[in-house]
Amino acid sequence: MKSHPANLRKKDSSPSVRTIIQILFLLATFLIGLRHLMPGESSKGGAFDAFCPFGGIETLWLYLTTGQTMATTNLLNFSVLLGVLGVSLLAGRAFCGWMCPVGTVQDLLAGLTRRLTGEKKHIRGKKSKSRYPVQLPPKLDPWLRSLKYLILAVVLLASTWSLYPPLHEICPARALFSFQLTTPLLISVLIVFIVTSMLNRLFWCKYLCPFGATLAIFNKIAPLRLVVNQSSCTACGRCDTECPMGIQNVPENLRSAECIQCLECLETCAVQDTLHIQLG
Repeated sequence: MKSHPANLRKKDSSPSVRTIIQILFLLATFLIGLRHLMPGESSKGGAFDAFCPFGGIETLWLYLTTGQTMATTNLLNFSVLLGVLGVSLLAGRAFCGWMCPVGTVQDLLAGLTRRLTGEKKHIRGKKSKSRYPVQLPPKLDPWLRSLKYLILAVVLLASTWSLYPPLHEICPARALFSFQLTTPLLISVLIVFIVTSMLNRLFWCKYLCPFGATLAIFNKIAPLRLVVNQSSCTACGRCDTECPMGIQNVPENLRSAECIQCLECLETCAVQDTLHIQLG
């Protein structure tokens, strides 16, 4: 293992740009959901589903074949979807790592769980002493990650005959932010989401999210990407420890479909200029 003590860099303990952006998008999503609790029809401005980018995928077939959108969706879904796809064309799954409020809630729940189960202060690059969240067994993890692609396929198939978005009654975003827990099923989804997020960091993102599966391909073609300087990389494993998506051997898998472009590996790397962002 190589050592570069002269190049070790100091870490800033202030909130990262990513954290600030995550919180802003989270607050914006809460405000969208809260509209339905405000008096007057003018405050509602359409169903909560209309602001979901994945709703644009769910309703696309119906719109192309009939000119109509599914119930609870409208043309706004396509606008939001196009915005997310634009980000993805440039920076891969950056939406997942920087903007998705569901991912932010999972990060917050994982951090809370670590503090409740033994971690007094999180130290970047070092394995947490907390009992939870835990990693799933290496033999099981890859198989479970393929579930989100299966769910995406089922949703696309179901969208060819559904009148409502196929995920309408089991969507964690709707359970978290619509403030309309009107069915036992949606309440169950919320409970399962919270429990799994506390037991395994970013459980929904890693194993179940069909929108993450949709955006995964962009990691392979996006021009804005992380690159590694192999001559200075010490293979210390700090980035593997810190990766929220549980990607192993991160420097060799910077184009992984699982990467959410969160840049935690860049922030964690202790050797200056070993990881850097490159356009092209």
